[in-house]
Amino acid sequence: MESLFAALESTAVAEYLRVSRWGYAAVITTHILGIALLVGAIMPFNLHLLGLWRNIPRMNLARVLLPVAATGLALAIVAGTLLFSVKAVEYSQIVFLQTKIVLVAVGTLSAWLLHRAYGLALHGAIEPRLRVHATLSTVCWLGALVCGRLIAFV
Repeated sequence: MESLFAALESTAVAEYLRVSRWGYAAVITTHILGIALLVGAIMPFNLHLLGLWRNIPRMNLARVLLPVAATGLALAIVAGTLLFSVKAVEYSQIVFLQTKIVLVAVGTLSAWLLHRAYGLALHGAIEPRLRVHATLSTVCWLGALVCGRLIAFV
């Protein structure tokens, strides 16, 4: 695995990001924007699944918030991979980053499976399952956010 990370570090993009202040700044800004879109959209949706704003139809929230969350996730993953490439061998050893990757994978897989089974608005999903999913989703995304921030302190 270390040879794969070393190869990633030696790519032209990784080399560019290591020497370009503005290139690196643009990628980290994109990563933060992606996280903001993801967490900022998924938290209200999760809170709705947990019982808040019952007077707002779930489909209305889903149509607006879920595409924003998906766009944020895509931006965060692409930019995060680029940031990782700068020091892939070193970063791969950081427990907080390893934990963050697991949390992102679990949060993403959980959402994909739930929406695959019940569609965008989750029609037919029973309330206990929605509450479990919303709780898991909240733990995953907030946990990934905290782990990502803690990487800076290692």
